[in-house]
Amino acid sequence: MSGAAQIPISFYNTFVGKKTGMISTNNPLLYNPWVGVFPGIWYGPCGYGNFPGFIETRNNSQVGEYVRNRNWLIEESRIQGGFNETIVSLGVRAYANVDNPNQLHRSNSLIYSGVFNSRTGFNETNVFSIGEQITKSVDPFYGSIQQMYTSDSNLTVFQERKTGYLLVDKDALYTAEGSANVTSTNMVLGQYVPFQGDYGISKNPESFAWFGFRQYFSDVHRGKVMRLSRDGLTPISDFGLNDFIRDQSGLIEDDFQVYQISKECLNPPAAPASSFVISPDLTGLEIGMGVRVDSLETQAYIVDINYATNEVELSEQLEFENATISFVFFKYIKDRVIGAWDNFNKQYTISYQKALLSDMIEEFSFLNTPLEIKNTSTLSFDEEVRGWNSYYTYRPTDYFSLKGNFYSFKQGKLWKHYSTDVINNRGTFYNINNPSSIVFVVNTQPSTKKVFQTVNYEGDNGFEVVYLNSDIQRVDPDLPITNPGNYVDLNQYNDSTSSNQFISIASYDEGLYTLNGFPQRAGFDRKENLYVANLINRSTVRPGEIIYGSQMSGVKGYFLTAKISTDESTNVGGLKELWSIGTKYVMSS
Repeated sequence: MSGAAQIPISFYNTFVGKKTGMISTNNPLLYNPWVGVFPGIWYGPCGYGNFPGFIETRNNSQVGEYVRNRNWLIEESRIQGGFNETIVSLGVRAYANVDNPNQLHRSNSLIYSGVFNSRTGFNETNVFSIGEQITKSVDPFYGSIQQMYTSDSNLTVFQERKTGYLLVDKDALYTAEGSANVTSTNMVLGQYVPFQGDYGISKNPESFAWFGFRQYFSDVHRGKVMRLSRDGLTPISDFGLNDFIRDQSGLIEDDFQVYQISKECLNPPAAPASSFVISPDLTGLEIGMGVRVDSLETQAYIVDINYATNEVELSEQLEFENATISFVFFKYIKDRVIGAWDNFNKQYTISYQKALLSDMIEEFSFLNTPLEIKNTSTLSFDEEVRGWNSYYTYRPTDYFSLKGNFYSFKQGKLWKHYSTDVINNRGTFYNINNPSSIVFVVNTQPSTKKVFQTVNYEGDNGFEVVYLNSDIQRVDPDLPITNPGNYVDLNQYNDSTSSNQFISIASYDEGLYTLNGFPQRAGFDRKENLYVANLINRSTVRPGEIIYGSQMSGVKGYFLTAKISTDESTNVGGLKELWSIGTKYVMSS
């Protein structure tokens, strides 16, 4: 080769001389001019590689410009420079002849890699050989694959509108009579077997939960909550809650929304900082929200919030020259249906959460204000009673079970449910106490006209009646239209013990007052360990009615709907049990 040099060597091998080329820069501090440069690779944070055999290196300085000239490097072609050692070559190269090399998004397909053996250290999890059958597709008509779960050596696949399972390391062969003969096969993912019924998980894989051999999920597209067990798919929402689940499912949408809040930081620090005091408060901010600052390009996000000092900690330092910084905190939100197995109560808990932008700013516990629940329904299903037994007032970010306990996340904090470490903690979620209540229907002899005179319950002290209404008489021409367009108030009438949602019957302690030096009860009184209260009619005047409202004792109708709740003064958060509810009535003339 031209310009070759004579190099004395002490042993035999094959050598190749390569010219490195020439690199120049106006910044003499950018690199060390006495370090060789490998062809095609420029200076990096760790410098250049150290290559042997630099024949000649000359530094030409012209007005601060450093020039590399006649730089050569010597490479050995054999490993360790030994005689007859392995020659270094390009080796095996990946090759694929693809007519259309564009990216293809197959939302209804699965792909798997090579095997991993932890005992031998054999690892091919990064190997995807196109020469083997490593993909498996399901029917694209039923939408994308949203969730997968392995059980009993099978892979359960949840699509948007279908659920089935794939046989793993086996294949099913069906005879002419229809019986299945299962044989071994070299296919990792074998035959796809769908379950009966076109039920899927929609686009809410977060609703999936499992315990034992049962799996639970929601299908908002069909307005159902499903259970997958040994008998196949069962819509458990049909167990007494079909209409409610249907209505809640109709509110859930699949599209993402952008929730953002604008805040200002007054008197920002002069030096680069990651902590800023926000004015006037932090309402609506959450850990993990992204940050946009004026025109500054940044990937910062919130890592910590101090509600006491209105201070926000960001993931990276920011530097500004302006006196006022305008922050825009944002995050992408989506309606969610969160499911989890409550291992403490042995229940499937599901939370329908509508992510309306106007409802994102919740009242936080540090403000010491009542918890505001909007567009949220959290309830649980119990297998022992085959029904939905509880409706909760909390809205979790997520929840899970661990070692017999039930936990949830809220505002970046981990909370333990059913905790006995805090005295009188029942009905308290995220430091906010909400009264526990139950709505029941008294419908004895449904075709008999009645006058309900009293209500009673057997249980602990501290319960009150929020409202007690009789059945509604709809579309009465004698009634004026008080609220056009509202079907609840449109020409309807019923008897009630409450007025403007005030407590209609006070609890045993809250209803206590003194008259002429003697204690009296305005609500429940105790009789033979049974709490009893008279029903006072507080209905509005109905045209043509002879006796109405407070002029009548009792509530008239065919059946009653009542809501009974714990009060806010008697052993708040303590144990209160309610065993039975009853009423005394007479036949109406």
